[in-house]
Amino acid sequence: MTQPSSPSITRRQTLQGLAGSLATLGAPAFLSPQAWAQDKFPSKPISLIVPWPAGGPSDAVLRAFAESASRALGVAVVPDNKPGAGGILGATAMVSAKPDGYTLTQLPLGIYRLPHMQKTNFDPIKDITHIACLTGYTFCLAASMDAPFKTLQEMVTYAKANPGKLEYGHTGTGTTPHLAVEEFCQKAGMVLNPIPYKGAAEILQAILGGHIRLMSSTTEVMPLVKEGKLRLLATLGSKRAKAFPDVPTVKESGWDTVSESPFGIGGPKGMDPAVVRVLHEAFKKTLDDPKVIETLDRFNQPVIYMNSEDYTKYAQRTYESERATVERLGLAKKI
Repeated sequence: MTQPSSPSITRRQTLQGLAGSLATLGAPAFLSPQAWAQDKFPSKPISLIVPWPAGGPSDAVLRAFAESASRALGVAVVPDNKPGAGGILGATAMVSAKPDGYTLTQLPLGIYRLPHMQKTNFDPIKDITHIACLTGYTFCLAASMDAPFKTLQEMVTYAKANPGKLEYGHTGTGTTPHLAVEEFCQKAGMVLNPIPYKGAAEILQAILGGHIRLMSSTTEVMPLVKEGKLRLLATLGSKRAKAFPDVPTVKESGWDTVSESPFGIGGPKGMDPAVVRVLHEAFKKTLDDPKVIETLDRFNQPVIYMNSEDYTKYAQRTYESERATVERLGLAKKI
């Protein structure tokens, strides 16, 4: 005697047949989970954590990205400033955020470095979904106008003749403006005296006040260079800064030190790949927005684009290379 078909199998077969018929008619009723997520996302405002104070260059750039991405996504991307702790508070927030695509953060280079230097509650590889890399900073070395050197080579010569006596200001121990110069010092065989400050405003006040003669910074220094109040010795990118084409890079001056600090947008771990694709396409589109490019140019930030896969690979490489740099400079945390 033939056994009747299982009700669940019969029901599944019926649903599959109906889905096929609807697909033939072009109906979207039986979309896959990924397609369904992509079709419905986003349906409400998205929070973008800006781990820096309001009003600075990073804030201005991220707000330009947010405004442009809002137009691409059809919902508001709302900047949420969470400054402090070396720029890692956005990554910290990802640990407890829902992976639904509605909470994102900027991913500064420090999130791959600071876990090697201090205890953090996040793993930058395991706890974060890397969505898209967008840009990076232009780091530079600037000197006071009364410094006893006018070029990078003259500065190196002076530093070698006066080991440890030439002070330079930076934005904090372990930050890129600090470590990039220390790496340069090792390559050049010189010793400088690093002086940490709370931020670029304090460094500028110190160098203009004659307390230091050299500083490592990003775009905050550029207006004073244009006004003739500071002298730009070199930039640390792979190419010359667009706004200062006559200023050499450290690398082309003979020392293989490059620091561009690429950064982009990320979210919590476990995000739906379809949602990641929607966000990636929206933020990639911002790089074609004239207003975004104008903002990047204003702060001398180059376009450094990576898709989700390449950005993830970059993060993995950077996490390991930052470990090596921190250990080499003797800044690794004690276990």
